[in-house]
Amino acid sequence: MEAYYAAMLPSPTPTIAVDKLSYEIFSLLETKFLFGAAGAGAPARLLDGGRVRVLAIDGCGAGADDALLAAAALARLEARLRDQTGDPDARVADFFDLAAGAGAGAVLAAMLLLRGADGRPRYTAAEALAFVAGSSSGGSKGGWGGRRGRWAKLFRGGGDRAFRRVFGDATLRDTVAPLLVPCYDLATAAPFVFSRADAVETDAFDFRLRDVCAATCGVARVRSVDGVTAIAAASGGVAAMGNPAAAAVTHVLHNKQEFPLANGVDDVLVLSIGAGASAAAVSGHGEATPMPTRRSPSPRELARVTAEGVADMVDESLAMAFGHACGTNYVRLQAGKAAALALADAEAAAAAAGAMLAQRNVESVLFRGRRLSERTNAEKVDALVAELVKEQERRRRSPLPNVAIKQVATPRLSSATTASSGTATARTASTMPSPASWDSRR
Repeated sequence: MEAYYAAMLPSPTPTIAVDKLSYEIFSLLETKFLFGAAGAGAPARLLDGGRVRVLAIDGCGAGADDALLAAAALARLEARLRDQTGDPDARVADFFDLAAGAGAGAVLAAMLLLRGADGRPRYTAAEALAFVAGSSSGGSKGGWGGRRGRWAKLFRGGGDRAFRRVFGDATLRDTVAPLLVPCYDLATAAPFVFSRADAVETDAFDFRLRDVCAATCGVARVRSVDGVTAIAAASGGVAAMGNPAAAAVTHVLHNKQEFPLANGVDDVLVLSIGAGASAAAVSGHGEATPMPTRRSPSPRELARVTAEGVADMVDESLAMAFGHACGTNYVRLQAGKAAALALADAEAAAAAAGAMLAQRNVESVLFRGRRLSERTNAEKVDALVAELVKEQERRRRSPLPNVAIKQVATPRLSSATTASSGTATARTASTMPSPASWDSRR
């Protein structure tokens, strides 16, 4: 009887072989489902046009110190790109195919992508840094920095004049690359994303950049250039879309008209820039430790902590999605907790920016909080420069364009051109208004 049952059972060798085959089949299916044809273990791509380069900047907060890391990192990135390429007028926008930002991050992204009269990006990253931190002395009460400074006023509905000075009448169409800016529409209680891809299709989704920035920095009611679409917008920086990196990656993978060869995370190179931590400090051992609580947090502090927690969740999810490519195809910059900065003058801003870049990068680990990376934020920026330059050279040699940015089907007079024609005539011309000149027009 035992021999009978033994004969009925399958032999060990075929079972192992079948299990191995099943494992390989399901692994291939899982890889293709999660990451597309470019995932690990999947067949080699037949069409390789390089990686789509994405810049995503978190919503940060209402203080100039909150946006300082992003502005300083981008200024360093641009300076290193100029050194590596030998082009003294290289811009951040030259090395990214799409930029997404929320809150303060949207202001920075829009400034770097705004097209000038000569067709080149109107502002440099150094000028964007100056806009955040301020380039003139005047003390903490009169400067851009601090919770009561002019930068903070942009998030309390007082940024109309500043945004008008910086962007003029330029719209989403007047950018050198696709721009994504999320917010929440209070009328529909649903997310809304301002997108250049939609703006070039119809005036009904084309908004002035100054209105887009106002919508993502606070609460504002904005209309499209033709008046058809109205948005009762609330800040995207304090809600679930405070970290726009996931929205940017999703846009790239599903927008086959502009990014026809992007099928998975191996086809995307992402730089995601966060802000400083406020709810937790990072210990010298690399573990996150709660800050001591002496009083009940204010509603503003609770909102900030919630936004940072959601941003960390997005970061962790993207890191898991990129898997083996995390660190090369997905680079995250995140600083630790920083003290309040006065930013009274340019020297103070430069010192604060240098301190943030010199900090060891803070990494978010799923279910384990934050830990210190082995590299500083500056070292991560420098490593990314090499990748961006390599990608630029790879793209020049490739016969297959992996990016085909939509052009305006029915061109109307470019508001960016009319706003800049009298001030920007050369590639290196600076047209950013200084804080002093902004004061004179208040």
